Amino acid sequence: MKKLVFMLLAWPALIFAQQRLTLEDIWAKGTFSPKSAQGFNVLKDGQSYVDIASEVEGSVPDLFKYDLKTQKQTALLVKGSDIVFEGRYLDLRTYEFSPNEDKLLLYEAQEYVYRRSPKANYFVYDIATKKVVRLSSQGKQLFPKFSPDGKKVAYVRDNNLYIKDLSTETEEAVTKDGEWNKIKNGWGDWVYEEEFSKADYFDWSSDSRYLAYVRFDETKVKEFTMDIYKGELYPERYTFKYPKAGEDNSIVSVQIYNTSSKSAVTADIGANTDIYIPRIQFTNNANVLCIQRLNRLQNKLEFLFADATNGSTRVIYTDEAKTYVDISDDLRFVANKGFIMSSERDEYNHLYYFDLNGKLINQITKGPWDVMEFKGFNEATNTLYYVSTENGGTQRDVYSIKLDGKDKKRMSPRNGQSNFEFTKGYKYYISTYSNANTPPVYELYSIDGKLVKVLEDNADLVAKLKHYNLSTKKMFKFKTPDGIELNGWMMKPANFDSTNKYPVYMYAYGGPGANVCNDSWDGSTYMWHNLLTQEGYIVVCVDNRGTPGRGRQFKHSTYLQLGKLEVVDQIDLAKYLGTLKFVDKTRIGFQGWSYGGYMASLMITKGADVIKSAVAVAPVTNWKYYDNIYTERFLRKPQDNKSGYEDNSPINFVKNIKGKFLLIHGSGDDNVHVQNSMEMSAALVRNNIPFDYMIYTNKNHGISGGLTRLHIYTKILKFVRENL
Repeated sequence: MKKLVFMLLAWPALIFAQQRLTLEDIWAKGTFSPKSAQGFNVLKDGQSYVDIASEVEGSVPDLFKYDLKTQKQTALLVKGSDIVFEGRYLDLRTYEFSPNEDKLLLYEAQEYVYRRSPKANYFVYDIATKKVVRLSSQGKQLFPKFSPDGKKVAYVRDNNLYIKDLSTETEEAVTKDGEWNKIKNGWGDWVYEEEFSKADYFDWSSDSRYLAYVRFDETKVKEFTMDIYKGELYPERYTFKYPKAGEDNSIVSVQIYNTSSKSAVTADIGANTDIYIPRIQFTNNANVLCIQRLNRLQNKLEFLFADATNGSTRVIYTDEAKTYVDISDDLRFVANKGFIMSSERDEYNHLYYFDLNGKLINQITKGPWDVMEFKGFNEATNTLYYVSTENGGTQRDVYSIKLDGKDKKRMSPRNGQSNFEFTKGYKYYISTYSNANTPPVYELYSIDGKLVKVLEDNADLVAKLKHYNLSTKKMFKFKTPDGIELNGWMMKPANFDSTNKYPVYMYAYGGPGANVCNDSWDGSTYMWHNLLTQEGYIVVCVDNRGTPGRGRQFKHSTYLQLGKLEVVDQIDLAKYLGTLKFVDKTRIGFQGWSYGGYMASLMITKGADVIKSAVAVAPVTNWKYYDNIYTERFLRKPQDNKSGYEDNSPINFVKNIKGKFLLIHGSGDDNVHVQNSMEMSAALVRNNIPFDYMIYTNKNHGISGGLTRLHIYTKILKFVRENL
């Protein structure tokens, strides 16, 4: 009888047994990949939307039109089987509408040159005539942009800028001097693309008459070469222009091409060539181009208004700082009245309204928090929309506010992180929401906040996750001995017992460009950290000083000394964790990627007394090896700040290492060159410091593709099990 009772009691446990996470599920099978709302677009009439669907499973998808209010299908807009070029179907899922929504831009055979520069074979499909026009047969194109009237498409091919006339199907060469590693027209050089987060450098005027572009002369920029291994006797050599800290940049000029006269004028951007042009953008006046000019130190940003007819310019706005001025895409022009932009001039990033002569009309947003993104401006209602950290550095909420700074409203309905994409006319918006333990939810709302349609709630993923005994990511605050309050999160094993002592796996990025301590879904990284908790580790993450979202003083505190305060904060955190009764202070480790890899390398050296082991992936090991725009923004040139470079280079402190160190890099990393890890490993060998080393052949900064991520995390997990 006792045996029967035991079986009855055990039976429910067998039914509801929780599954264990595997590296294969996370990094190879995509078991926990969330869905998105791909293919959904609201049309400019504000009353309809389109979505991709297949009438028969497995068939070529079609593009259907729906009524927003009723959700009923009203028309078959494009039949996928009609989009045929040279006997093959083009992928409708790649579509982008023309300005008039009468044509589709599609592509095939896409490949990436660098992070933000995909090139492909592009096509334009006319919805009415069902005709397909190929942009060019002479090579793949980059950054195709319809002219505002929808009659032409501009694009870059082979470092030159072209225009395709869709009515005559002729290709016009705007430039002819483009040449690899010498001249680039309309396409930013490597360092612009990476550090100004922009690769396409051309813009149409509102009347489709002018096409302005930036010309990059890379002649004096030094080259960097990487070996590419393809199984042949001699490796292929890939050489590209990469200006390291203190080295020469491209010399830039701004050209304004008249499509009627087929001629260009050169805008006057000044005699100093040691400058940056991070953005160009036509104003609402089709004859006026706004050029942003930034000095080499990056602490003086100017807006120049250029006359498109003759290239003459005048400075209408200047933003200066003792440290640096950030570049963003927040600039918006208000009819013919003025412009809206963001600035940290009052110690927090806020929105300001200026007239067209650069005179301040009013500061729109105010408070001890940062505007993280300017989402749009509805001129009909004088309403702005933006994302901010008003509810804390881990949160992202969307707000609306009037141009005069009044009537501010929080639009995000829940705590966590929200982002909205507003439709044309600002009648609707698509909301993307998640929190630390909830996958993304995509919803369509009317502008008054009423839910119209759930586009994707990832219910299947939520249900699947219930079969795993997952840990909950919990946010907390940590105050350093210096009284600095930092945002953090902690994940404990699901079967956590406060009477036990657990090892701690610290994780961080730490740099000025990003937060990782967010109340938002972190995808595969979240599942990886859950796997570690199943292995018996506590996972902890804190955003140290120097990270964004908490005002200018917090972010700029690391100026001229990258790595110093960040590591102080992380070491203080490790010491604090060691005082907790459920933490084994002799088993605290640290892992990071990129800037986080730099942090991991410093933690195992400068934090040798508290860190047992560290994993550094694709780390910078001395900022002199990195590019000049990023590095000089925070450290200035090496010749002007030697101590800032050397005092916080982990290469100079390897002799301090007491614990175990795993160093990982991709040999094809065009961003943080493998040179960094090679120099680090040489220093480790010189000092007879044992370490583990893994180089991934031909892999870039993301070290991905195929089973690469599975391989890298298998390596990391083995290292953690054995050394933490």
